[in-house]
Amino acid sequence: MEIIKETKNNCLTVNLKGRLDSNTKDIFEKDVIPVFDNPPAKIVINFSELDYISSAGLRVLLISAKKAKAVKTDLVLCGMKEFIREIFDMAGFSNIFTIVPSLEDAVKS
Repeated sequence: MEIIKETKNNCLTVNLKGRLDSNTKDIFEKDVIPVFDNPPAKIVINFSELDYISSAGLRVLLISAKKAKAVKTDLVLCGMKEFIREIFDMAGFSNIFTIVPSLEDAVKS
């Protein structure tokens, strides 16, 4: 998995590429979770180039949601492919996260 972070106007965009699963969750945890120690006003996680997510990937996102809530920063997910959105819906995660169609929608929301 590749993670590319960009900051603009107190908004951090985290672009995920590849797979977020048990083999790559540690990469996410080491690279993204520390951001919540001194967070910007908004964190956007862009899924547009994510090809797969497993239950291990969902767990690290749940950790992110809890940390975002604790530090009162907005966490928005965007750009999900239909099959990934279905996984979020089936797991009940669509009720936990703010999910918007595109990066543009996420940045302006």
